[in-house]
Amino acid sequence: MLQSEDPERSGGIRRTVEFQVDQPLPCLLNLCLALQQVLVQSSLLVLVLAFLQQHIWALEGQRDQLLASAFFYSSVSTLLQSWLGTRLPLVQAPSLEFMIPALVLTSQQRHGDWTASACKERCGEQSLTHTDLLRELQGMVLCAGLLQLALGLTGLCGLVLRHCGPLVLAPLLCVLGFSIYREVALLCSDHWGITALAIVLMVLLSQHLRSWVLAAPPGGSRYPICRMVSVLLSLLSVWGVCAALEHLGHFRPHQPSELLPTSRPPNPSHTAPWIRPNSSHIASWPNTNSSQILTSTTQHDSHPAAWLSLPLTAGVGLPLLSARGMAAGLAAALASSISSQSVYLLTARLLGAPPPPAAACNRGLCVEGLGSVSAALLGGVVGVSSSVPNACALGLSQCGSRSTVQLAAILGLILGVSPRLTHLLTSVPLGIHGAVLSVTYTVAIGTGVTYFQYTHMDSGRNIFNIGFAVFMSLLLPHWFTLQPSFISTGVSSLDVLLQSLLTLPVFLVGLLAFLLDNTVSGSASERGLNSGVMVKGWQAEASRPAGYSRQGAAVYDLPSPVKRLVDLPGLRTVPFCACRTPGEHDALSVQETADLLAGRADPRGTGPEGQN
Repeated sequence: MLQSEDPERSGGIRRTVEFQVDQPLPCLLNLCLALQQVLVQSSLLVLVLAFLQQHIWALEGQRDQLLASAFFYSSVSTLLQSWLGTRLPLVQAPSLEFMIPALVLTSQQRHGDWTASACKERCGEQSLTHTDLLRELQGMVLCAGLLQLALGLTGLCGLVLRHCGPLVLAPLLCVLGFSIYREVALLCSDHWGITALAIVLMVLLSQHLRSWVLAAPPGGSRYPICRMVSVLLSLLSVWGVCAALEHLGHFRPHQPSELLPTSRPPNPSHTAPWIRPNSSHIASWPNTNSSQILTSTTQHDSHPAAWLSLPLTAGVGLPLLSARGMAAGLAAALASSISSQSVYLLTARLLGAPPPPAAACNRGLCVEGLGSVSAALLGGVVGVSSSVPNACALGLSQCGSRSTVQLAAILGLILGVSPRLTHLLTSVPLGIHGAVLSVTYTVAIGTGVTYFQYTHMDSGRNIFNIGFAVFMSLLLPHWFTLQPSFISTGVSSLDVLLQSLLTLPVFLVGLLAFLLDNTVSGSASERGLNSGVMVKGWQAEASRPAGYSRQGAAVYDLPSPVKRLVDLPGLRTVPFCACRTPGEHDALSVQETADLLAGRADPRGTGPEGQN
């Protein structure tokens, strides 16, 4: 039985989460929330792998193996992130920031002279061309991971983050939510009725029924189940409806190859055994026996997936380092670093925690770099970064616990070694995945809008900077996608780098917003820099209540064994100086400096918090 919470007892508008990061959850509730995180992660994985699968012409039957492998190395990175990284409940997954450079790289190879240069005149063998393609994508992921690791160890991202005010974070989070709407619309086109039903259910449960709780025995805890597992309940309900309609013959789910735009392979007569052509385009291929291709692909697709399989891509080998792969890796590393830093702040704001200190951000970036390196060595063709929809799901459920994410990572490891179990997730209709991404990404947009309250929004400077950064970051990627031949410098690696960077909305909005906010003259109060919400790291301790400060700082603390190791005299400088949280004596000196800065910023003595 459901009961409604008393809004007066809950204090009216509630921004606090139901469970803090370190707070344990009941076992059953924790399992439901972990399963919800896995399903949200699978929606992003299906989207990214579907676009990439279409460009490398992989078999539909290979989707289970690709998805299982992505689950495995993403889950390993998630465990490292929750233990050694930022310590926030962040799920790691392949993202749009890795997908776009990979698509640019494959497009350049397909339309250029990649077969001769990559294969070194050995392309007469069937599988060599496409094996080199996958190895070059692995090389891109390896380079991106190493660059992310270097950015984290040197502390460059933490240093840049200190100069990012609300006028940088607000456009960045808004574009982070808007940047995926075209891809999500393709998933939703599977069946708009099913997608609309899933969206309506998620909105109804997470918003209209958010204050309804399950009746509990006297003295027992009451939890707002409808709000906490709104995505899980909606997805399972609509999935059941789709299964019933499919059984009755009124619904047929589509495969990604039926919705996404197709591309012709460079030489159809040399198609490798694992290449799956689209049956509607086989007739137009010259010198190709369509009946043989259809027979071989049908037999391969009908082969059942294995119950247990190690997440290694058989027959691919080690990553192949090339100039174009390294250029695409550089673009992916820059864009994913910007995206991940914004996700750190997004998650902290949704959980009511103080902004993460620079050391925590640097650690998180190092862990993501290690995750991408491990993905490349395991045969992955896309790297990992902090998942935006999973972070936004915390805002919908208003329940963020580290144990939930760790349990979700364990479930992901199980899926990663069992393609047969992963096949269950591939049977979810694409329209449901589109609905999940549609609802979750709206939280990122809404959170970005909330940062505007700390700035002077009637300022002409702010109005222009925000509008210019947002509009150009959405316009330029679309234009350069329509005009891929516009960039032609004569150096293929430079073409890949520029094409990748100019088609990444997150990179463009981060760059434009940062440059405009830090070069166009404006006062600190006009830019929102005096607001207490922008005081980062240990400086926040000087402007918070004592109890809240200790609790907030504990969120980002490393485990005791690791903390003692990093605090050893030999490791305080190189290479972990940027990842080490200041000790107590360092915090006291920084707090005294912050008190002086706070007094200068507000001569009336009200402090930074008085601006809120």
